[in-house]
Amino acid sequence: MAEQKKEATKAGVEKPAKKDKPGLFKRIAKFFRDYKSEMKKIVWAGPKVTLQRSVFVAVVVVLAGAVIGVLDVIFSQTIMMLAKLL
Repeated sequence: MAEQKKEATKAGVEKPAKKDKPGLFKRIAKFFRDYKSEMKKIVWAGPKVTLQRSVFVAVVVVLAGAVIGVLDVIFSQTIMMLAKLL
């Protein structure tokens, strides 16, 4: 069975000739052309939306920090009280 699979892959798929493959600089140039065309498709948010989202992120970060700080104080006080009991 293994021999049949090897023969099938050899017979079914041929590698393209090396001449068909574009050169390195052509591939790099194509990459940048494709990159430029994709960048043109992006719809960037306006300054108002960017400001709103930035403020929202800042508020969420401050609230998360406050919650973590409060939990840290609670847990550290609890551990200190348990340590005094032992």
